[in-house]
Amino acid sequence: MAKWKGPAIGTDLGTTSSCVGVWRNGRVEIIPNDQGNRTTPSYVAFTATEWLNGDAAKKQVAMNPVNTVFDMKRLIGRRFSDPSVQSDMKLWPFKVVAGAGDKPMVMVNYRGEEQFSAEEITSMVLTEMKEIAEAHIGSTVKNAVVTVPACFNDSQRQATRDAGAISGLNPSPTHSDKKASSTGEKNVLIFDLGGGTFDVSLLTIKEGIFEVKATAGDCHLGGEDFDNRMVNHFVQEFKRRHRMDISSDLRALRRLRIACELAKRALSSIAQTTIEIDSLYEGMDLYTTVTRAQFNKLNMDLFAKCMELVEKCLHDAKMDKSSVHDVVLVGGSTRIPKVQELLQDLFNGKELRCSINPDESAAYGATVLAASLSGEDNVNMSGDRWWHDVYEGEGARTEDNSLLGKFELSGIPLVARGDGQSTITVTTDKGQLSKEAIEKMMQDVEEYKVHKRKMDARNALEDYVESMHIIASKLSADDKKCVEDAINWLDSNELADTDEIKGKMKDLKGICDPILLPESFHLIS
Repeated sequence: MAKWKGPAIGTDLGTTSSCVGVWRNGRVEIIPNDQGNRTTPSYVAFTATEWLNGDAAKKQVAMNPVNTVFDMKRLIGRRFSDPSVQSDMKLWPFKVVAGAGDKPMVMVNYRGEEQFSAEEITSMVLTEMKEIAEAHIGSTVKNAVVTVPACFNDSQRQATRDAGAISGLNPSPTHSDKKASSTGEKNVLIFDLGGGTFDVSLLTIKEGIFEVKATAGDCHLGGEDFDNRMVNHFVQEFKRRHRMDISSDLRALRRLRIACELAKRALSSIAQTTIEIDSLYEGMDLYTTVTRAQFNKLNMDLFAKCMELVEKCLHDAKMDKSSVHDVVLVGGSTRIPKVQELLQDLFNGKELRCSINPDESAAYGATVLAASLSGEDNVNMSGDRWWHDVYEGEGARTEDNSLLGKFELSGIPLVARGDGQSTITVTTDKGQLSKEAIEKMMQDVEEYKVHKRKMDARNALEDYVESMHIIASKLSADDKKCVEDAINWLDSNELADTDEIKGKMKDLKGICDPILLPESFHLIS
């Protein structure tokens, strides 16, 4: 297996939030972002002149819902006509339209109206995680293990790789078998319930080998679905109380969704909490309480579905639950007490393992596995000529699965029926996007980054100039003129590049900082 050169990172690309880690000094380091948070919202927001990532994007979602994009994990690698896409579109405040080849495209107002693919938006999230890591490591990062749900099909995996390539990363392919150093022998069930997807995997660890026995899951089952149940419940409650329907007001729905998410988190540690939203719709407030029992009742069928998938995984692995040594919790939604209770009951009271922060555990594992991986399937056949369609999925019928491709084998020596057997290895590593398309998107992302750096520098200079009004009385006539000149310069130099703006900031700080510092010391004392 070829070794990567340079630092490699592990990134958990989540539906609602992402996390990045690096292996340093013999251990995993989960890297905080510039806000000090160890997870970063998987959000991208657009204004008329710039785009925002992460915390900055999520903070303004209530004010700018139609231009704040999230949930790309539920869109990437799918067709616009996919029933799940059509269903999700009813919940998203941003607009999704059909592009060429039935590809879903997100419409936003950025430098005029623009369309972005899910790969492009995802690449912006990955770029943010890459830059967080680079700021921490102090060098450029090119190689990464990027997590994908076990339930992702080939199209979704390839689209995620394309997103990684657009962001300037060399993301590893994925494979069902994983090797790592280990001692002893045990069967481990991984229960991964995140913001938008659910995966359960059963591993056997023996002599240092991690062998995946079976996986199951649902790519549309997670914390956001629990939020949706609460939102729908309180939309109906608001309608009963005030005879007003807020279902078509995007801003009101977004404010309600934020409040429901906070309430859900609170109910993991307390039995009852309140939802208080001033002037939610047409001047009417929403003040209400929600109990953990109510939350459980709203979502019990979804919790039960998780348990059904655990049992399916055990059945597929032909393993009795009594043979499972450890049940490991992964993903933020595993904090929900009812989920833990049902899972523990399923395994006859077995203690659940959650020694690693569930929000960070996938990134932790990805960091440990930051090495090249590959994926392949084996099939058997006989005869002198063979045509075969390759499908992916677990459906009993081919039409219930995804067609990966077709091929023909010929020139096979004839043998008696049952005497011959061959093993065919099919490797799927071709991206959905052409090399030219990826290079064009990489160029676009780089242009966005250059523009963002320019806007950040310009905003910093504008904020600094504005703050100088506080100490205007302490400035000499010449220094006041320098501040006024800076204001005029900003107005008349819209096309100035980042270096010019930073140069103007440096000149102005050289004049004003010596005056500000004594003032700061005075205020502290």
